[in-house]
Amino acid sequence: MVKWSVVFVGFILSIVFSAIFGMLSPTWGSNLGLFIAGLIVGLMVGGVWDGLANAAVAGAFGAIVIAILILVGGAIFAGLAGFVAGAVTGGLLVIVALIQSLVVMGLGGAIGGLLRGKG
Repeated sequence: MVKWSVVFVGFILSIVFSAIFGMLSPTWGSNLGLFIAGLIVGLMVGGVWDGLANAAVAGAFGAIVIAILILVGGAIFAGLAGFVAGAVTGGLLVIVALIQSLVVMGLGGAIGGLLRGKG
């Protein structure tokens, strides 16, 4: 079951850790930040499947928020054409970020849930 408070904390942690580690290493730093955020989410909820599910939802939430910001920004700056471009870009971004969050954050959440060992 998804715990929304944990998902929101994971969303904030994924932003912060991805930015910090992304500055340290531009090639793999953001993925390390996502992994650590997923690990913390898994430790918060406990259980392999709960950690995986909550961490993946936190990553998906981040992707959806970024897609909405791109959509609104495109509409503000370029009107209808910007809205359409933002919709296409946001849609592709959500698909790629969902796959990435399922793999990176989900793996971190599963490991964190396994370390906690609850349920």
